[in-house]
Amino acid sequence: MKLTTACPLFLGSERESVGEYAHGRIERCRGFTLIELMVVIAILGILAALVAPSIIGRKEDAMRAAAKTQIKNFEQALKLFYVDNGFYPSTEQGLAALVEKPSIGRIPPRWREGGYLESRSVPKDPWGNPYVYISPGVHSRDFDIISYGADGQEGGEGKDADVQSWALEEN
Repeated sequence: MKLTTACPLFLGSERESVGEYAHGRIERCRGFTLIELMVVIAILGILAALVAPSIIGRKEDAMRAAAKTQIKNFEQALKLFYVDNGFYPSTEQGLAALVEKPSIGRIPPRWREGGYLESRSVPKDPWGNPYVYISPGVHSRDFDIISYGADGQEGGEGKDADVQSWALEEN
């Protein structure tokens, strides 16, 4: 006669309970001891302590990279706007001129139906703040685009440093 597993977690029609004899031995449930669990938890804790700082630092790098990419996308869309209309949107028209035809200032004669950005709205920077658009630019002849970083204030260092269209390689 063959005896099936004797673990109470698996009691069923073909399972037998703890305490059944199989060839003179008592079958018992096998599991993890408290010491084995504590060793696994300690190892996981050490791994988390080693990996967490590098992951946390990477989030800020990823947000800065996203802001740079978005600024480059704005630059491309602004160049298309210029090719179609012969001028860049004014500071008053802002980046909104890339998603809806301006109704103030110089009206673009050949504004592209559907706009110049894939989205139907001007995205905010990765920190949730609006991008600053200045045309004509202070640092560039045509326009400047700025994200004020994590603090949303001009200037700053580290995570609060601005991401600027004229200095994308430096940021």
